[in-house]
Amino acid sequence: MADPFRQSLESVRNLVLAARETIDPATIPEGRAERAHELLNAATHLIDDLLAQSPAATLGAKGGKATMRKLGPEHFRELAAKRKTRAGGRPKHNNDDSSTRKR
Repeated sequence: MADPFRQSLESVRNLVLAARETIDPATIPEGRAERAHELLNAATHLIDDLLAQSPAATLGAKGGKATMRKLGPEHFRELAAKRKTRAGGRPKHNNDDSSTRKR
């Protein structure tokens, strides 16, 4: 099955190319046709670039940098220590009501 993001980018590219071909024979005053050609060419190049890139690879390149800025290195040291002692995860729920609840 094809990627829906890629399909929509390809359809937008086809629309841009169709608009470019429609403007070709037209004679629009004041150089507007030339400007439209420039914009449509730029759009085509941008879409081609987006089609060549992998969205997952682009997002994966960030790799927790924002989290690092927010939480700091100490947070990651604690996580590593928990992994070494197998103490990760949520803490146990200690509620007095749960121990006295009828069964």
